[in-house]
Amino acid sequence: MNNKLKHNLTRYMDAGFPIIYINTYEEEKVDEMLLSSGSDREIYEWNETNGFIDFKTKMPMLEDYALDSVLNMLKIREMFERKTILLKGVAVYLEDAKIVSKLKGLARMICSGVDATVIIVSNTLVIPKELEKFITILEVDYPEHDEIRQIIRQFIKDNEMREIKEGLLNEMALAFKGLTEFEVNNLLALAYADDGELTRADLHLIFEQKQQIIKKAGILEMIPLKEQFEDIGGLENLKEWFARKAGVYKDLERAKRYGVDMPKGVLIAGIPGCGKSLSAKAAAALFEVPLLRLDMGRLLGKYVGESEGNLRKAVALAEAISPCVLWIDELEKAFAGIGGNNGASDVTTRLFGNFLTWMQEKDSPVFVVATANDIAKLPPELMRKGRFDEIFYVGLPVDEEREKIFRIHIEKRRADDLEKIRLSDLVVKTKGFSGADIEGVVKDAVKKAFVEGKGAVETQDLLDAIQNTHSLSEIMKDAIEKMAEEYKKRKFKNASR
Repeated sequence: MNNKLKHNLTRYMDAGFPIIYINTYEEEKVDEMLLSSGSDREIYEWNETNGFIDFKTKMPMLEDYALDSVLNMLKIREMFERKTILLKGVAVYLEDAKIVSKLKGLARMICSGVDATVIIVSNTLVIPKELEKFITILEVDYPEHDEIRQIIRQFIKDNEMREIKEGLLNEMALAFKGLTEFEVNNLLALAYADDGELTRADLHLIFEQKQQIIKKAGILEMIPLKEQFEDIGGLENLKEWFARKAGVYKDLERAKRYGVDMPKGVLIAGIPGCGKSLSAKAAAALFEVPLLRLDMGRLLGKYVGESEGNLRKAVALAEAISPCVLWIDELEKAFAGIGGNNGASDVTTRLFGNFLTWMQEKDSPVFVVATANDIAKLPPELMRKGRFDEIFYVGLPVDEEREKIFRIHIEKRRADDLEKIRLSDLVVKTKGFSGADIEGVVKDAVKKAFVEGKGAVETQDLLDAIQNTHSLSEIMKDAIEKMAEEYKKRKFKNASR
């Protein structure tokens, strides 16, 4: 278990912090920490299954083991003095005003001089507003590379397995990054049950299960890497910039020794459907690292501190999995309402502050790719130097880029027809089309040719599809002109040449 966490827990208990909230589901590890803490207080535990029990003997202490009754008993100073009270599985009870009121009473007793501590252990972070100033949150850090190696070695020893080679041990340790010790041991057990040994084939199993675990966490999503920069027509300035950053990411240790600063990330802003999201996906493939997508909307919770806790958890997970690319899509929606006067805007403002602090101070190899459609809605603090390494503007594709986009999408679907199609005719007719518009045109033309029983897709099929398409520049004419003017005024770097 994390030494830093154990040190902080002991320190906060000694300092008289009233309620310590440990955000984890590894209850056994917290038990180990308390047993080895060296505290001379008596420790009692409440959990939903066994009620109020002696922590060491696990013997019941009360016949009536309802949490409400236990908290009532602890209101008596003599019953509470020199005790550590461990509460497990109480997150749901923190919605009960009576329970919250009694916990607040205990916290006040500790603040007035009673030598005691209440420790809440839960994998769900619930902080009622009434308890906010009494609670200190501790979170379990994910195991580092060397710790994971030790966990794997211990598992091999415990199961009397054959030792694995150093190379495979390192690959497995890297694959397990971002998982808790409990999850690592579970996956090792699954791999062992499969064929009785640990082999390179188990790396695929680990990756699949890791995706499941990240999905269940509900904050981050691991995106499969399918797109390459070859799939993007144009945006040459952006591609070259990413290629330089990839040179650093592929040799991080040597870059650090040379004195290169850790890359922070990039903000790609501009017109919808012009390759921003595609660039985020292609960047991860270029860097040869996992791609994690952060949906800022999923961070928002209904309890005080829950949203900030979710952000900390997402950041901790990304840093544990690093090196990786963290993709934040439609960033302007995430921080809408900053500076307002209602409760929702207060939460958003706090989230924004936490995000800015992390972006400013982070030195982990988490490369942030943030995308935004309307930069005018973003707070100006986000665009100051030190947040992102660069800000790029993506506009509608020019003639040369539209030709490349047509070539990419036709080749992907009807490579044999490409030579006979007059791309120059298509380019002339698609001024003001976005990359997504062009992809839609190719899809419609291929579908039409198939339905009509044609042996090949012809130029006219594509021209007909263009005729039936309302381009983005038609639909959003005023908004696009206003956006282009905004980016020009701010002097953002153009993603295209």
